[in-house]
Amino acid sequence: MREKEDMEEQDRGSDKHDGGDPGARQGRQSEQGKDGRQAGPNEISPSSSEQARKSQRRIPDSMKDWKELLKETIGFEKSFEVQVREMTFGGKRAAFLFLSVFAKDASLTEIIKRLTYLEPESSMDHDAMHTFLECYMPAVQIKKTTSFPQMIDEVLMGNTAFYVDGEPAALLIDAKAYPSRNPEQPSLEKVVRGSQDGFTETLLVNVALIRRRLRDPNLRFEIMRVGRRTQTDVCIGYIDDIANKELVESIRDKIKAIDIDGIPLADKQLEEMTVKSGWSPFPLVRYTERPDVVAAQLLDGSVTVIVDTSPSAILLPTTYFDLVQHAEENRQNPFMGTYMRWVRYLGMTASLFLMPLWYLFNERQTLRPEWLWFVGAHEVGQIPLILQFLIAEIGVDLLRLAAVHTPAPLVTAMTLLSAILIGDIAVKTGLFINEVILYMAVSAIGMFATPSYELGLANRIVRLGLLLAVFFFHEIGFVIGTTFMFLFLSLERSFNTPYLWPFLPFNAAAFRDILFRQPLSYNKKRLSIYRTKKNRKQPA
Repeated sequence: MREKEDMEEQDRGSDKHDGGDPGARQGRQSEQGKDGRQAGPNEISPSSSEQARKSQRRIPDSMKDWKELLKETIGFEKSFEVQVREMTFGGKRAAFLFLSVFAKDASLTEIIKRLTYLEPESSMDHDAMHTFLECYMPAVQIKKTTSFPQMIDEVLMGNTAFYVDGEPAALLIDAKAYPSRNPEQPSLEKVVRGSQDGFTETLLVNVALIRRRLRDPNLRFEIMRVGRRTQTDVCIGYIDDIANKELVESIRDKIKAIDIDGIPLADKQLEEMTVKSGWSPFPLVRYTERPDVVAAQLLDGSVTVIVDTSPSAILLPTTYFDLVQHAEENRQNPFMGTYMRWVRYLGMTASLFLMPLWYLFNERQTLRPEWLWFVGAHEVGQIPLILQFLIAEIGVDLLRLAAVHTPAPLVTAMTLLSAILIGDIAVKTGLFINEVILYMAVSAIGMFATPSYELGLANRIVRLGLLLAVFFFHEIGFVIGTTFMFLFLSLERSFNTPYLWPFLPFNAAAFRDILFRQPLSYNKKRLSIYRTKKNRKQPA
């Protein structure tokens, strides 16, 4: 009997919070699970704030109850940036709920200034909220809501909620100002000629940079939120009459299916939750910091995913050969663009195979062709060759990490000091030989010439694997290692797209476009891999 009375008392207390609304109580109970039980050990249990927010479905019509709920859900009177500004307009007690760190002071001050002109005897007895919305609220973007969770979510985004005592509703005013920086030159995708603006950490700015280049009425940007706690804005961009509908739906469904506390590291964590690359070192998505690259890819049928707080965008689907393209090639004429592309391919190939092949020919000189008579070590250092290569690889990685963590004015001095003193002293003392330093430098240059930073790191892992394979199994190890890498890449897929397309499966026209930078007038069709709704870009 005592337990039954306690349960009834809890129900009466929760009904009081729900404002006597049975629908709110039913919604609260549904949060416990479809079968009426609490969250299991393998499920994510909601926090007390989330439970309070989800249990109260409708906005209460009493300001006292409204403020009490704010204390439970958003930390009013505990968190300093959660502000409630109470005032009286037209004889009605009202309040503004906002986060001081996001509020645009000028806009809110102008709204309050205009509302203070209302006389106390103004007729607002009936549906005051509607009267404020239609007649007296000087704001461009504003909407009305009766949902308490929606009001809290909008405030956490930076919007301002306007509440009137006695009205079970609120007006959501877009008067926010995010901390942001101006578009600057991308750090990883620099070009000699062309635009120097890149993405920033603000989603709205990034969308504006793309819209500026694509004034297509069919361009769509769908926004959704990911993360129970972070509520991170994620935007999917595509051209409606070009992009493959199944691809867009697949990306949308994968993002909606994410159930996690949050993605504070933005696009990288979103990639891991959607692409499921596992332990593969190769990137299955393409990152870019350039809005012009995104615009060009959207016209070809790609889909872009932009995550708020990240200065880069994701392009889907992605192939291995997409990752070796660079905007600079299209900023030059076709001949020079092709030449630059081949130089880049040569550097990437050298970064993968130069060191393993040199080590193989040095160890097995009978395999060395006569015209490569100069290949091989004429002197032997005090450290075995394989250890010299491994130490050099780790040394380059340490230099790269040190350059990232070193203040910009000291990077040049640190690099020169490390390269000249450490490298020169290591050779003069006999620990290393000149050839190891030379071929390690050529391989590092080829890695840095790779347009995709993630692909450059993956190629380094492949190079290390080939070195170890040659050390243990000689020429058999090189052949097996190269074959394994090729088969691994052949089986990889990015959103159901073959990773080595157009090489496997082979497409002659598309593979020609990869080898040669074709004039724009020759590119009349979109790539078949995107399965676009409209195949042609230009008249035949």
